[in-house]
Amino acid sequence: MSAERPAPPAGGASIEAEVLPDAEAVARRAATLIAREARAAIGARGRFLLAASGGTTPWRMLELLADEELPWALVHVFQVDERVVPADHPDRNFTRLRACLLDRVPMPRGQIHAMRVEQANLPKAAARYAAALRHAAGTPPVLDLIHLGLGTDGHTASLVPGDPALEERGSDVALTGAYRGCRRMTLTYPVLERARVILWVVTGSDKAGALQRLLRGDRSIPAGRVPPDHALLLADAAAMMPSP
Repeated sequence: MSAERPAPPAGGASIEAEVLPDAEAVARRAATLIAREARAAIGARGRFLLAASGGTTPWRMLELLADEELPWALVHVFQVDERVVPADHPDRNFTRLRACLLDRVPMPRGQIHAMRVEQANLPKAAARYAAALRHAAGTPPVLDLIHLGLGTDGHTASLVPGDPALEERGSDVALTGAYRGCRRMTLTYPVLERARVILWVVTGSDKAGALQRLLRGDRSIPAGRVPPDHALLLADAAAMMPSP
């Protein structure tokens, strides 16, 4: 494993980055780091509050996390974002989150916090999710670790280019317009900014251009607006390869 720390952007701080050989190595390192943070949070505060993103990159990470020996009765899992599709739809992030992690660990059901995007009144569902965050994580909510991915267009969570949700400061949960065929529910920048740890997990050569912009602190992409403080980025060699 090699570790790289990119040159700081003009604004100052940079994201700490670790480069690993391939996606499997990234998944293993990410699972180990999440388990480490879980043990530390439980030791310090008696519980661990995790938010997991969707997309294709994290599923292996979550399978490996399920194999970790953790006091799962003290863990809460939230979603970072969700597609507005019916319950159990294969494109729903929660369907994969459940299969890879939640169905494989002895976590109390009341500590599994799904975004209820199947409800008819989506604004009310978003407000209820924000209330669930406050109930578990305080007012304002502070999550122990938020896992984020990176889209080829520079989006993260479901904070996508040009969407009004990018400017939401009054709520920790927002609804987006249609993006790649679906509306989304997403955590917003305020709750991302309060996280004790941000863990970026990025793999694949198709992410290389967006990743270089993130590491430069390019605020013209949504991911670039997430503060680098308390952030660690795990990437495979393909994602870190500069674009030609």
